Amino acid sequence: MFGLMVRFTCKDEEAAAGFDALVARTGEQIKAHEPGTLIYTVHRVEGRPLERIFYELYRDEAAFQAHEEQDYVKAFLTGREQYLSSTEVDRLDFVSGKGVAV
Repeated sequence: MFGLMVRFTCKDEEAAAGFDALVARTGEQIKAHEPGTLIYTVHRVEGRPLERIFYELYRDEAAFQAHEEQDYVKAFLTGREQYLSSTEVDRLDFVSGKGVAV
């Protein structure tokens, strides 16, 4: 498996609302079209209303690359910049744990 954890910080509350709407639209496409994307979750951070954390888990790096090549993902990557003040990405290499069966 291959994963990412991404922390996004939005510019302000209005930007956070726009970002959340963009995320919701993109997430629907991911659910409908990406069998190799095992988990794609978005979380608000308690006490930090402008932060969002994404946890993404893919069957393998090929599934991640297929995700990145989708037109709706490319639109998300371009569209998100207007809402954000920072982005931090951690690439994850699965060691062990409980989760979805692959």
